[in-house]
Amino acid sequence: MKQIITIVLISIFFSIQSFSQTDSTFAELKVKEDKSEFKFIGYYFMRSEISNMYPTNEFLKGQVVGRLFGGNTTQTGKDVRYTEQRFIPIISYTPRLFDGWATMRMSFEFDWTWGDANYGAGGNFGGAFGADFVNMQTQNLFIEFRPQKNLFINVGLTRIFDNIKVPAYTLSEDLYYSGFRLALWGSDGTGIATHYLLNNHRFKFGAYQLYENNVQENDDVTLLEADYEYDFDIVNSVGLTAYYLRDRATGEGGVSILGQGLNSGLSNYNGVFNFNFGDEPYTADVVWLGTHFHGNPTLKQGRFGYTGFAFANFGIAKTVSQSVDILGFAGNLRLSYKYGKNQNDFVAFDGTFSTGDDNNISDGKYSGVLTGNNWTSPGAVFIGHGLYLLLPHGNVVNRFNATVVDIQNIGYGLMAGAFTASYDIVPNKFKIKSAVGFGASPVSPTGGGNIIGTEVNFNLLYKLRVYMDLELHAAYLALGDFYESPVVNSGINTKPRNPWALFVSLKWIMF
Repeated sequence: MKQIITIVLISIFFSIQSFSQTDSTFAELKVKEDKSEFKFIGYYFMRSEISNMYPTNEFLKGQVVGRLFGGNTTQTGKDVRYTEQRFIPIISYTPRLFDGWATMRMSFEFDWTWGDANYGAGGNFGGAFGADFVNMQTQNLFIEFRPQKNLFINVGLTRIFDNIKVPAYTLSEDLYYSGFRLALWGSDGTGIATHYLLNNHRFKFGAYQLYENNVQENDDVTLLEADYEYDFDIVNSVGLTAYYLRDRATGEGGVSILGQGLNSGLSNYNGVFNFNFGDEPYTADVVWLGTHFHGNPTLKQGRFGYTGFAFANFGIAKTVSQSVDILGFAGNLRLSYKYGKNQNDFVAFDGTFSTGDDNNISDGKYSGVLTGNNWTSPGAVFIGHGLYLLLPHGNVVNRFNATVVDIQNIGYGLMAGAFTASYDIVPNKFKIKSAVGFGASPVSPTGGGNIIGTEVNFNLLYKLRVYMDLELHAAYLALGDFYESPVVNSGINTKPRNPWALFVSLKWIMF
């Protein structure tokens, strides 16, 4: 659940920053120096929900992350009511003695469901009568070195985002609508990330230790990153990205007893492809090559905006008895138009495609994509599309569910589109927004069809005070014949009931 919180937190944290890129210079270079050594930002989030989605495993106690009808045992059919809340403090320390040369950044997390547990220890609990639960979780703890104005070096437990910009100076909407939009990598991890800015050029190089496992053995998972972006002008940019992942852990480490990697039980939870190697150890080398581009994606520099990405992942996974070649493709395009005078007067279309595999690895090939969700839960959070149930949304605490949590869609691939319309009823005070979405898979599961479902949702937002929002959300998803297959429906031979959700949320950013 730590990664979900990260993204929600980043969304709020970055949304209050006042430094946005408005000319040919970089936002990171335009930060106004603040001489105070300590800075604090707090994020409080509470939501009360009524829905028909629930886990059948009582030991989960409402901590449910991953694909509906997957390994997290989520089903539909019973009315569920609950309230949950979260508080996330973000603290930074920049000693005056260093004159901005180094900053310690840290963020933590406290969240629970009302009435869940008391007098214990662990994450995501503490809301029962008596409370007194030890439940603080560390999201980030790293040093940001800034040896010169245009060079940033993050060292420690830091962000692993599929975006080239420096996380601490980047708006949430930039993460959602530029780069790979957190659909490829969106989590935290230990390592070093270097960002260098030069005229209209951005460079990023990263090296991360995803899993160390036994320090005396060659059983690690490491990730290397190289990213480049060029600004043609103040609106249009294009970039090239390469990732290389070396997996020698053969599933060791990861989330609880599920493990991680290409052959772990985590895949059924996260909605990603499982290579089904059995008990045989494996080695894997995977490369992602891609491009990302955007122009006015947040509609602050004109009426029309666009953003998109495309990537291919290729590599090889081997065991003693077999070898699997990996080659998959994915792409996304979002087009938006601001028809009114206010920022929320817009319409947008968001389309996503990924290839799928129709015969597992029986032919020695996997023709789908891989993401960070293969190595942690969740490791990629594609939440900027405007949907709630077909694809996941970010207004969550302990529950992060959707029929398609990852763009690889259990290896069957994805063809999805969403149309969103928004309008400020009272400018900058009262907003109404709605979206419709449709999803299908290029490859159909055994016993099922290609249609995943059609979603309709609705959102009202009222600003109580500055940085304090009260919101009403509703969503309904009509499932398609994809869920007539027992393979994707927890072994059940009939299509489950259509999921729906209605919830009220309160958000407050304090600083």
